[in-house]
Amino acid sequence: VATSTIPFLEHDDASRALMGANMQRQAVPLLKPDSPIVGTGIEYRAAKDSGSVVVSDLSGFVTYVDSTKVVITPEPEQKIMVGNNVLYDPKKPYTYEMAKTLSDYGMGDSKTFNLIRFFRSNQDTCILQRPIVETGEYIEKGDILADGPSTDKGELALGRNVTVAFMTWEGYNYEDAIIMSEDLVKEDVYTSIHIDEYDIETRELKTGSGREEITREVPNAGLEALKNLDERGIIIAGSEVKEGDILVGKITPKGVFEPSPSEKLIHAVIGEKSREYRDSSLRVPHGGGGVVQSIQYFSKKNGDALPSGVNESIRVYVAKKRKISEGDKMAGRHGNKGVISKILPREDMPYMEDGTPVDIMLNPLGVPSRMNIGQILEIHLGIAAKNLNVKIATPVFDGVDDNDLMKIMAEGGIEKDGKRVLYDGRTGEPYENRISVGVMYMIKLSHMVDDKLHARSVGPYTLVTQQPMGGKAQNGGQRFGEMEVWALYAYGAAHTLQEMLTVKSDDMLGRNKVYSAITHDKPVPQASIPESFRVLTRELQALGLYVELIDA
Repeated sequence: VATSTIPFLEHDDASRALMGANMQRQAVPLLKPDSPIVGTGIEYRAAKDSGSVVVSDLSGFVTYVDSTKVVITPEPEQKIMVGNNVLYDPKKPYTYEMAKTLSDYGMGDSKTFNLIRFFRSNQDTCILQRPIVETGEYIEKGDILADGPSTDKGELALGRNVTVAFMTWEGYNYEDAIIMSEDLVKEDVYTSIHIDEYDIETRELKTGSGREEITREVPNAGLEALKNLDERGIIIAGSEVKEGDILVGKITPKGVFEPSPSEKLIHAVIGEKSREYRDSSLRVPHGGGGVVQSIQYFSKKNGDALPSGVNESIRVYVAKKRKISEGDKMAGRHGNKGVISKILPREDMPYMEDGTPVDIMLNPLGVPSRMNIGQILEIHLGIAAKNLNVKIATPVFDGVDDNDLMKIMAEGGIEKDGKRVLYDGRTGEPYENRISVGVMYMIKLSHMVDDKLHARSVGPYTLVTQQPMGGKAQNGGQRFGEMEVWALYAYGAAHTLQEMLTVKSDDMLGRNKVYSAITHDKPVPQASIPESFRVLTRELQALGLYVELIDA
């Protein structure tokens, strides 16, 4: 299906067409989707058969519409009367007024179609259905009543139609990078809603030291941290949260140990509660935040099915609007992908003779070697169709040919070569060469910089090797692999390399000494033996080999 939605597929190299098809599956549903100006004619069928839109299974008048439901009242099969009032007579034509009266009286077989609102997908995107019909409209069986995510008036709409120029700009679109106008950010052209799921469980502890509890009484938490929690200790829906905020207050008993006589006295005087519990609350992680959209609470007491040992389970859904930003990945339908390197103010973007600035600048060097010429044909046809105020379907292998394209371009007032004079937004001077400008369908992909950006100063270490953990989820360090070691080795940065392999990684003794030296403003001491070397010697000893360290 994805392949059949690529216009001018026959002009693209096979490997790029495959990329274009695969990347359409990674599209993020936008806040304001737009069906393509240049399509293949399959978009309506793809959207209808996808199951994400609401399709009517009967004919009748729309008698009620709001954001949560659509009500259809079909024509009854026989005469309907209430007292002496004739609500419906099969001899008379069926009108909206009749349908509305039947619906108000609860007569007739009105059918309600409920719409999905702000439902989280497995990709953390938002599934939302919007009605596209109005009250009084007559609907035939099989008509679309509501758009789903990434559909527009019943057609597949994964991205937006934007004005594109193939030109370089100060080297910012080197290596397939994309330069974008600030207008697209301000006008929410590529804005999407994302819903994150956070969950927490309370368990019966195996040590016999008690059980975990959901509570508002979180140790060492100020009033500011607790202000959005309800009396149970769970965040209130609609609250705005940022990273580090408490979503669910939870306390865990500390391990059982025999207190000293002095501790017994203190506990007897002050009370037991404070010493027994530690804070294990659910908090918003790094890079999170937004508005709490909904909360789900499950408990064994309420008869909910939970795994053994689990008493309560709570899920919190936090929604956030994400505007497009530098570092986000975008793509066209021809495998022409890139990362946004610069968002320019509108006034700095190159503009056409009528003063219209372009939306996006792409590198022309991304076309010849990739052999995906379909994108060039798409921009020429796209701008001609936009000027003529029409949408064009060009089916795969049976679409617009060269002669048709030339005719449509001439009709749309476009030069034969599809190029035009552009002016530098900063100086107002025309560029030396004429530039290909047109309308391309560009998609925002799910690889977003907000999900990938990560930094660490102090964090957890792996138990066996004592090296920092990996990945963003564990607040891990950056992996300095074999090839990176070669790079520093070749460059001759011996001391930097030694630090990387010892005190910045798994030299336990050395890193503590370095920390002490830095905090006391003393010279950094010599590194000692890394833990990974000790692990290696232990493994060799386990194989029965006698390994002796000659000089420590």
